[in-house]
Amino acid sequence: MTEDRLTIATDLARQAGALLREGYDQVTEVNYKGEIDLITEFDLRSEQLLVKGIQQAFPNDAIMAEEKGLVGEGEHCWFIDPLDGTTNFAHGIPIFVISLAFAQGSQPLLGVIYDPMRDELFHATIDGGAWLNDRRLHVSAATTLNESLLSTGFPYDMRTNPDNNLDHFARLILQSRGVRRLGAAALDLAYVASGRFDGYWEMRLWPWDWGAGLLMVKEAGGLVTRIDGGEEVFAEPTSILATNGHIHDEMIAVLNSK
Repeated sequence: MTEDRLTIATDLARQAGALLREGYDQVTEVNYKGEIDLITEFDLRSEQLLVKGIQQAFPNDAIMAEEKGLVGEGEHCWFIDPLDGTTNFAHGIPIFVISLAFAQGSQPLLGVIYDPMRDELFHATIDGGAWLNDRRLHVSAATTLNESLLSTGFPYDMRTNPDNNLDHFARLILQSRGVRRLGAAALDLAYVASGRFDGYWEMRLWPWDWGAGLLMVKEAGGLVTRIDGGEEVFAEPTSILATNGHIHDEMIAVLNSK
């Protein structure tokens, strides 16, 4: 089931990536889904390409796409983020990816994350490992928070919701080697899987943000939970903590301290 879908997913991700490369630094229309939540014409064009391609190849699969919402029904569902990092893209910052996950219920079976500006294709299948192009991925070997480079992001309602991650950020930046904010959750997770980051946390994400990356981290030998240590990352209010495993308990302790 997964091999045919992985082939289609990687091909579609590269096609969408080519579209985004052509559109990079050419954005003429930016709209707002929220006060600071942007959408461009390239989000929509990329999503149309991906949804159409999946529907043609696997017409019985359901699709949950960021802009279009749920298409079809069924236990097997694709989660699509056609342009993760829209704010970067709209500002001409070359940090954005396409993310595709295929899941059975709440269990991702495959994930593809494609960075078109670096031609880096991250992919994983359940029990098949995680890969960057043709190289097998493994999480980092860092054993303490003090020696770890972390990443995070902030929710779109951070101006109005006091649970906005600023307190977590302030504590962890003082107890780690540093904290980066790429602005693309799927890429953050791919970087944990590849050992570039040692840990990543964020709150109030959607399955299309982390579906592919969650599987990738696990297949690379890492650990993924909620920030409170719970296993149900789909449960509301959503949160995610992904690490190399060695620093997981230490990060949970900091994230849940007062």
